[in-house]
Amino acid sequence: MDTEHLRHPAPEVVDRTVLITGATQGLGLHLARDLAGRGATLLLHGRDRGRLDRAAAEVRTVSGGRAPVRTYLADLSDLDQVRALAARVRAAEPRLDVLVNNAVAGGGSEPLRRELSAQGHELRFAVNHLAPQVLTRELLPLLRASAPARVVQVASVGQSPVDFDDVMMERGYEGLEAYCRSKLALIMSTFDLAAEETPGTGVTFNALHPAHLMDTEGVRAYGLTPAVPVEEGVRPTVRLITDPALAGVSGRYFDRFTDAPAHAQAYDPSARARLAALTRELLAR
Repeated sequence: MDTEHLRHPAPEVVDRTVLITGATQGLGLHLARDLAGRGATLLLHGRDRGRLDRAAAEVRTVSGGRAPVRTYLADLSDLDQVRALAARVRAAEPRLDVLVNNAVAGGGSEPLRRELSAQGHELRFAVNHLAPQVLTRELLPLLRASAPARVVQVASVGQSPVDFDDVMMERGYEGLEAYCRSKLALIMSTFDLAAEETPGTGVTFNALHPAHLMDTEGVRAYGLTPAVPVEEGVRPTVRLITDPALAGVSGRYFDRFTDAPAHAQAYDPSARARLAALTRELLAR
């Protein structure tokens, strides 16, 4: 039994505002429910208005009306909508203490069908790497103004190296492989954000694998058998959001509660530089 979380009980967060992407189901919804019970102000993101409103109502009920809940609608497969989402948050919210980039495009129910984003990028790469990159950078001014602040990137233990000769996987496409490459790209960009941030600004950036094969729609859609309930992924994620012992810890990858090594490519300076240059080029188009 993993008892690490018992040594790091999550405190209340009554004075903190937390934005969770992909908050209408799975880990995002369970995380919102947990944080609402601790008194956080929740900013819930989703791409379907009906599901988003239902999630918000559920989270408000859990908190007994104690936690403020506001909603933000956007399709993260469209980078224009990602930028518009960030602009709305900046305009409406006086502070942002935590950004949880949780929304995900999984392996898919038709894993051999290659899908594209609104801008023509491979869908998993767009949703799992490009969208969090845009959202995080667009919200950095608000995070810095609210410091100490944290960015938590929900990654995965499933990581495959980015193939720079075929980043968009136009050859031999497979959805789970695309997912694993995009999650490693997310981790690499997390490390870069941490390295770029000037010490003293008070914003930290960390990635984690919350739990293995949680019982989520994405896991089942791909045809995998869930191994653990979603609640197993909530505790490690809440720890990254709330644990005072992690104040100032940045640029790390956690496998649940353990500070662990990511795939070797994440520590390759040339690979990280190539990914950063490619990301800048794609986002500038």
